[in-house]
Amino acid sequence: MEKYDLIVIGGGPSGYAGAMRAVDFGKKVLLIEKKKIGGAGIYDGVLTSKTMWEYSMKISTIRETIPGYGVDFNSIVKVAREAIFERKTQMTVHLQLLENEIGSDCFRYEKGYGTLLNKNEVEILKENGERKSVYGEHILIATGSRPRYLPNITADEKIILTSDGIKNLTEFPKSLVILGAGVIGCEFATIFSNFGQTKVYIIDKADRILPFEDEDISQTVTHNLEKNGVVVHHNSSLVRMEVKDGKVDYELKYKDGRSEVITVDKALISVGRVPNIEGIGLENAGVKLDARGAIWDDDTQTNISNVWVAGDVTAEMALVSVGEREARHAVVRMFGPAIKPISYKNISSIMFLNPEVAAVGMSEQEAKSKGIPVKVVKLDYSTNARAIAMRKTKGFFKIIVTNDNGMRILGMRAVGEHASSAIQAVAYLVHTNQGIRELADMVHPHPSIIEGVQECLRMLLGKSIYKPYIFKDKLKCYVCENDTCTPVEQL
Repeated sequence: MEKYDLIVIGGGPSGYAGAMRAVDFGKKVLLIEKKKIGGAGIYDGVLTSKTMWEYSMKISTIRETIPGYGVDFNSIVKVAREAIFERKTQMTVHLQLLENEIGSDCFRYEKGYGTLLNKNEVEILKENGERKSVYGEHILIATGSRPRYLPNITADEKIILTSDGIKNLTEFPKSLVILGAGVIGCEFATIFSNFGQTKVYIIDKADRILPFEDEDISQTVTHNLEKNGVVVHHNSSLVRMEVKDGKVDYELKYKDGRSEVITVDKALISVGRVPNIEGIGLENAGVKLDARGAIWDDDTQTNISNVWVAGDVTAEMALVSVGEREARHAVVRMFGPAIKPISYKNISSIMFLNPEVAAVGMSEQEAKSKGIPVKVVKLDYSTNARAIAMRKTKGFFKIIVTNDNGMRILGMRAVGEHASSAIQAVAYLVHTNQGIRELADMVHPHPSIIEGVQECLRMLLGKSIYKPYIFKDKLKCYVCENDTCTPVEQL
């Protein structure tokens, strides 16, 4: 029986990153993937949707200048396939060259279905039916997730779709309803409305979309979606959704007692994802699950000491960057020096909406819910020279700090063009538990979006260029304590 220091089950972003980190330690590694290397990080997931988003944003900009401008759906498919091909080729060729460079005795990639036989042995089932068993001192489970289906709705991935079925579209639907007002649902609403050829509806059971984020973020995104023609069904519950004569009928009931039935061409079910844990032999190894049905772990280590886990099969944040970090962390715990547990407080994220939303650390509503006294500073995008130059002045910067002299940064939100480029410096300050003065005193390039962050910090220090007591509608600072927010008049 072949023996390895580490067997990785799952070749998506998490598994791939974990295998490469083990190579750094000179360990003998086996990477097993049942279908396509790269997993949902490439196919039917992040790369595909973000490629579509990038293309849609370009088309949206053109449509602002040339109303009625359209694009053929096949050109979108072509661009997405090119991106997928480029990324999967990079990863596949890298594995092949790596195996040749360091030898198959040190690293090996096997295409097949990996199942735990016990805490050390894994059976690999290949497409031709061949089976073999291998032994690993350590096992890393990184089998990812899949879209959640609802028991009362049949998703055929042709008329009623999940994110996995978007690739089956051959043309723009004239109308599309999206069930779910979270990140994925809102991203696809942004994409299809940007192209201007699809009437988009969103079913939102709450009173606002993106309920996990601050209300001002939700309002900004909602306003822009509605400006782009999207209809948001707030405070609605889905009574039924079914296919009739090749179209989708859905019936809604509202909190005020109203009901309505709407017919659309397609439906997209976007109600979260579930971990891929079935059929991988967790019970054979004694690996336990948590109350949510994900694999239980303590800082990436399961209840079985040599079995580890990373990515969407855990109960933590389902982000590619987080999954990669968890896998690399697990490998260091296996083979490297003692390290601190992973902290999820300074995780940066991007929501590909219109405008984009970037976040790191604590939100304002989270601070309120935890009873943490904070000072909040907010700066409108219209005061930023780069945003003015781009003619993209919709949005704002918001920074949350402790309400004391140290003003330690707890979190930040940026909503607007290039928002994602503005958060990393703040993410570092959150990570290192620092205050605001160092970043406020740096010389930033001009014109740049990050100057907005600097001006926020200057406001907190009472030395901003624009004075908040003059531009009261553009610059705001307030203290939140005991469920009450009080404006700070002078800074």
